[in-house]
Amino acid sequence: MLADPHHSCIVLLNPTRGRTDALAALRSGSLFLLPVCHEFFAVPQFAVGAYERDALPDQITASLEHVDLDALTLWRDHRFAERLARADLSVIFLGGGFLEEEVLIAALEAARQGYDIRLLADMAVARLEADRGLVLDRLAHRGIVATTIRQALLEWAVSLGDPAVSRRIQGLLS
Repeated sequence: MLADPHHSCIVLLNPTRGRTDALAALRSGSLFLLPVCHEFFAVPQFAVGAYERDALPDQITASLEHVDLDALTLWRDHRFAERLARADLSVIFLGGGFLEEEVLIAALEAARQGYDIRLLADMAVARLEADRGLVLDRLAHRGIVATTIRQALLEWAVSLGDPAVSRRIQGLLS
């Protein structure tokens, strides 16, 4: 089933943690497509945990809203949960650093609470790359599928049923 962008959001955990390998990997990946998600589909985007605005280009920070919570306790925060509920956001596209730590725990906890979780594999940085396969298998076992920002953009475009938007997104991605 295709995710509806009107019920989706992007949550990036610790996207600038330590300005180290995690940030470098996010920058080399699909990070620059975040503004497209916001511009074309108005998909809310949250940066949770370690987030330094000056570590990212302005076009990206303009689309991210910082949520000053610890990534491991995000789903226990009633204010954040109420905010998602008020906006009718039920599909969470999740990424950030580190995949086998905060991202894994946040994904499992969000799924336990009933959210439809999609792991943004191109935006989920592993501290130990050797653990990536283990984490993906564990998440898949819980019904959490891996995708990419590019795939999400296409999914949202198709779900809207607007050929003009689909053509524009395909043009941006080619």
